[in-house]
Amino acid sequence: MNEKYIERKLVEAVKKMGGLAPKFVSPGLDGVPDRIILLPGGHIAFAETKAPGKKMRPLQIRRKQQMEGLGFKVYCIDSTEMIGGVLDEIRSS
Repeated sequence: MNEKYIERKLVEAVKKMGGLAPKFVSPGLDGVPDRIILLPGGHIAFAETKAPGKKMRPLQIRRKQQMEGLGFKVYCIDSTEMIGGVLDEIRSS
């Protein structure tokens, strides 16, 4: 299982919930998460997907901390088993 597979499964799961998970690209701001998760009811979070067992790079960790400091949830997802729990947490926030 690789990162792209996990990312694809995340996008599919969000879509099944009636949401969107567009790719997040921010020119000039490196280290941003891979996806913005937009769920019905105005729920928003960010997700960085990784291959199983892989960790976020130092710049990604700093960007995660910066975004969380602004009040946004940022998740690092490294398995398909994590997806349901993450989406449930986003939906309930």
